[in-house]
Amino acid sequence: MEEFDIAIIGGGPAGIMAAIAASADLNVVLLEKNSSLGSKLLITGGGRCNITNEKPIKKLLNSFHDKNFLKHSFYTFTNEMLLDLFRNRGLDFIVEDNNRVFPETEKSQDILAILKYYLKDITIKYNYEVSDIKKEDNFIINNDIIAEKVIIATGGATFPKTGSTGDGYYLTDNPVTDIKYGLVPLITKKDLSDIAGITLYDVVIKYKTFKIKGNVLISHVGLTGPGILNISSEISRNTDYNILDNGDIELDEVLSVDLCPDVNQEELRVKFTNDFQDKGKTFIKNYLKYFLTNNFIKFFLEHLEIDGETQLSRINKKQKNKLIEALKNFKFEISGFNKDLSHVTLGGINIENINPKTMESTITDDLYFAGEVLEPVGPTGGYNLKIAFSTGYLAGLSASKE
Repeated sequence: MEEFDIAIIGGGPAGIMAAIAASADLNVVLLEKNSSLGSKLLITGGGRCNITNEKPIKKLLNSFHDKNFLKHSFYTFTNEMLLDLFRNRGLDFIVEDNNRVFPETEKSQDILAILKYYLKDITIKYNYEVSDIKKEDNFIINNDIIAEKVIIATGGATFPKTGSTGDGYYLTDNPVTDIKYGLVPLITKKDLSDIAGITLYDVVIKYKTFKIKGNVLISHVGLTGPGILNISSEISRNTDYNILDNGDIELDEVLSVDLCPDVNQEELRVKFTNDFQDKGKTFIKNYLKYFLTNNFIKFFLEHLEIDGETQLSRINKKQKNKLIEALKNFKFEISGFNKDLSHVTLGGINIENINPKTMESTITDDLYFAGEVLEPVGPTGGYNLKIAFSTGYLAGLSASKE
């Protein structure tokens, strides 16, 4: 059997960074089930690689449910340290809206190429799927590798074509939470195929007590876009299921969209009263262009059962109230998750059994976890790669110490 100081299972962002962080004088092996590294990294940010989010660490942490767990790893491996790894190899970055950071070349392949450069002294075994880990004096992997320490960075369970199939959850005795879809497009009960491709810009999406401002993109089967993806994780958290038991989840939820978030309901009512008097001959379908994207108006009025060629002067009080209510609280009934497009996994190795200052298991000595295999998940916009790189670095750094 081959012997190593540290064996890292999983060649995604967390596993790669763990290998980079491990001491250079140690014998480290990186075990990857695919024929190449970083399959999921290559498709992040639409292939442009939204590598992190530039918010200050305190504000960054406030975006996570598990901020106390992530705090030490974020301060141990900061954004500046991460980006300097690439700048030192000649790759700089651009910052776009909402503090999203991308390589200036806008190519995820350039990020992966530099990460692989830093692995030049690391043993990498491709097409190596770990099915068994035993702990005796050392760890025995698949009965052919011995390692003093093991880092599990096998990713989540929601992007199987990249190798993320959830097979890392049960390699050890560490407890696992329910595994759910995160950052996932939503399927609506109503057929939206006739208006697919329309974007509702800068609206406020509301689900129970949670609300977020962002764009909503209407797809052939439902809703997507950054705002929808973020709110989908809240729906997932509030739904009792585990995709490892049953991946087909039926939902009966309602999202409310404020299509005019810059004016309140009373201001809208006053405006309607004045405009309906001053512009009485205007058709309602033309008047709504002040509030809605043009392609959405027909669908909006059909939903309210109001004829688009009704003049403003002929809109009655009941119809006016319906218009105001719909502009401020347009309802979409949600029937399910578009599971094949789930960006991240919500849930994973229970962080109650992980030391946040080292990423080491509190159940099994010398066993570490990093990245999406862990429970925490963040919003869209570079937050989840931040988790992967920072927890991976901390795990590798910790495992390399005596």
